[in-house]
Amino acid sequence: MLEKIKTYQTFPAGSPLIHAGDDVELLSSLVEGCATISMTLEDGRVQMVGLLLPSDFIGRPGRQVAPYDITAISEVTLCSFRRRPFEVLIAETPHIGQRLLEMTLDELDAAREWMVLLGRKTAREKIASLMVILSKRLSPRGHDVHFELPLTREAMASYLGLTLETVSRQITALRRDGVIVQEGRRGITVPDLDRLIALTGDDTDGGLLA
Repeated sequence: MLEKIKTYQTFPAGSPLIHAGDDVELLSSLVEGCATISMTLEDGRVQMVGLLLPSDFIGRPGRQVAPYDITAISEVTLCSFRRRPFEVLIAETPHIGQRLLEMTLDELDAAREWMVLLGRKTAREKIASLMVILSKRLSPRGHDVHFELPLTREAMASYLGLTLETVSRQITALRRDGVIVQEGRRGITVPDLDRLIALTGDDTDGGLLA
């Protein structure tokens, strides 16, 4: 049923996918690439409020007006569905609605983690946390942890609330300490994921913090 209503579109890096306030007639799944979710304030400042990575969903059934800007930061391929046929399909196929609910809850969890990341973590913990997120999302399971960094350092600085100089300094420190290995301009290998996770500042064992 999905095959009958889906189309594919590819956009170059820098392309606006959705503008805040637009009527959204297509709901999409991100197949390849990375996009940012951002909000523009009245004085023109732009705040990045989220990342979209492969398998993330763009748009919401029942909500036609887009609340945020979405911009491709690498070449992006979308698998898109026309809104009305998709909404009918959800009504007739409950497990699709259940899957969308699960994805929405995952997005809520990610938003909460992002709030902690911005508000409480040190610069080193922020960079380590972002590397862990990307490792888990972009590296195939069961293989060595390797991925292509989808964000420029400028975009990382915007996303994490840091300066460009701080981002560069922290990445250099992680590389110098052997926590990450850079290959070319964007390739990242993580020799020991547990070591990287230990630098995030998260209470991963669920026990009391010392």
